[in-house]
Amino acid sequence: MEQKQFDKIVDQQTPKTPLFVNMLKAFLVGGIICTIGQLITFFYIRFFPFTERTAANPTVATMVFIAMILTGTGLYKKISQIGGAGSAVPVTGFGNAVISASIEHKPEGYVLGIGGNMFKLAGSVIVFGVVSAFFVALIKTILVKLGVVSW
Repeated sequence: MEQKQFDKIVDQQTPKTPLFVNMLKAFLVGGIICTIGQLITFFYIRFFPFTERTAANPTVATMVFIAMILTGTGLYKKISQIGGAGSAVPVTGFGNAVISASIEHKPEGYVLGIGGNMFKLAGSVIVFGVVSAFFVALIKTILVKLGVVSW
């Protein structure tokens, strides 16, 4: 059997993915997660001495914490089955990745299992985030020194 014939058979047998429906679900789930994050930001601004600028850090920490709790109870998996990438792209996906690896390796013990594997997936996110932030800050510093943008 030639490759073209094989590809044709595979295309016929493979169920079609409802691309538009999946994108709509991802958009809605991601939007709901971001709306919850915005509500948490408003909460911090209203009830604590935070401004719009300073409320971002506790909001991110709260969203990651909520995602970790939902992952531990098994609810985040159900949300991600519905929303797909919509649940993975916001910061809650980071919390889910950290706790999922911890839960998976719990039988190996606290140090080698949970501690050693907690940042297995999230570690690369942290590394690339820090490297990206460094280069963005470097470019901004150069542009400020050249007078292209103001501080």
